[in-house]
Amino acid sequence: MTAIDRGTDRVGLVAVVGTGTMGQGIAQVALAAGHPVRLYDAAPGRASRAADAIADRLGRLVAKERLTAADRDTALGRLTPVADLADLAGAELVVEAILEELDAKQQLFTALESVVSDGCLLATNTSSLSVTAVAGVLRRPGRLLGLHFFNPAPLMPLVEVVRGAATDEAAADRAQATVAAWGKTPVRCADTPGFIVNRIARPFYAEAFRAYEERVADPATLDAVLRESGGFRMGPFELTDLIGQDVNEAVTRSVWEALFHDPKFTPSLAQRQLVASGRHGRKTGHGWYDHSEGAGRPAPHTAEPCEPPGKVALHGDLGPAQGLVGLIEAAGIPVTREPVGTAGIPVTGETIGAHLALPDGTRLSLADGTTATDDPFAASVRFDLALDYRTATRVALAASTAAPEESLRSAVGLFQALGKEVSVVQDVPGMVVARTVAMLVDFAEDAAARGVASPEDIDTAMLTGVNYPRGPLAWGRALGVRWVCDTLRNLHHTCPTGRYAPSQALIRRAAADGKLL
Repeated sequence: MTAIDRGTDRVGLVAVVGTGTMGQGIAQVALAAGHPVRLYDAAPGRASRAADAIADRLGRLVAKERLTAADRDTALGRLTPVADLADLAGAELVVEAILEELDAKQQLFTALESVVSDGCLLATNTSSLSVTAVAGVLRRPGRLLGLHFFNPAPLMPLVEVVRGAATDEAAADRAQATVAAWGKTPVRCADTPGFIVNRIARPFYAEAFRAYEERVADPATLDAVLRESGGFRMGPFELTDLIGQDVNEAVTRSVWEALFHDPKFTPSLAQRQLVASGRHGRKTGHGWYDHSEGAGRPAPHTAEPCEPPGKVALHGDLGPAQGLVGLIEAAGIPVTREPVGTAGIPVTGETIGAHLALPDGTRLSLADGTTATDDPFAASVRFDLALDYRTATRVALAASTAAPEESLRSAVGLFQALGKEVSVVQDVPGMVVARTVAMLVDFAEDAAARGVASPEDIDTAMLTGVNYPRGPLAWGRALGVRWVCDTLRNLHHTCPTGRYAPSQALIRRAAADGKLL
């Protein structure tokens, strides 16, 4: 029987072609799972140097007592660097991790077809190219699929198992079983631009960069708001400095071009200029931040201490922010509850939404895709969305142009009384966290509806691949899909380019949720 025909049995000999950081990491994963591994690189001597680097990493694991010396020696005994592609003849799985160029990958796999058996699985680790296109030149395209590991491969649990248009179901099943046997978390996805993670994660970067271009706040403040209010492990500016601005921008541009310049995926001009200037992040010593020796990280803008209001009035249900009411009362600030009807009276053709009212009448309301200045009342302050207002340590506020300074200071004092740092930002639609999360939910709903992956695999991918605090589909359910849809509709009204237009999948979901109420 061939390797593919054996169903879900694990493969035997694994070959890794391309011995950069990712290739070395994949080889280490296969070694740890007990496979004999052969390393090949077209550049003379690179495979041997990669084997030495893997040995060094395993040695460090021994020093940290995460691996025994005997297990290290056994693993290294299964590792063989080779100088000729023909030496991969016995492989049952070949994983390619060479440069991201379609022609180079096609040439490699064409050459491999004349070396390996017909039952050998062929996998590309591409993060941005079409798996279907890579396989398109092969005699047997059904055995090629994508195995997209995340860097560093030995530590990151997620692997996207990408089925191209011609990939055999048996090949995908076998690859998924193998990855699972390696202790990884495989998710199945279709061959679409960006797969799951690099498709759905685009707004996390794009909305922060757009906010920077709109002069909403500086990178340090935007990062802090998304971390400390949104619950993300790293902010987009610090994260792209770590990834490499050139790498992140190239993925964004690749997805945008592959989707025929869909405005939802438009790259950032500010990031493009950063890349053009050679400021690629930590690896060059400068990106959004200065990473040179001795350089300090700029602090986020944080408001000075202010007096809280003596009381507030609640008008209606604050929806995703309703939890603030209990926090305010726990802080010793009385909350009076006005009749629900007063939160919905028409005022000059507008409707007063749910809000908190300060003693002077200033309205505090959750970011909803409009600006504080759009409020029919002159004095208005928006507060940003939080993953959980109980645990959030920072909240962003934005005041309407007509709001008195004293009103803003009272709003700042209110959130400070809840134990939060406060960042005052420019008044723009959707603020920072609200617009970012709304877009992430929309992208996830759209991807699920288009068959990119199952809803379960989408949330798993975003949780394990980029460490989001909550899967975007689960996040949408927690917020209320109608709130997400309304927020995007408001953003689209302000910026009618198509960037914020809610997807048909989100509109249908919001309509269905409405019928259940």
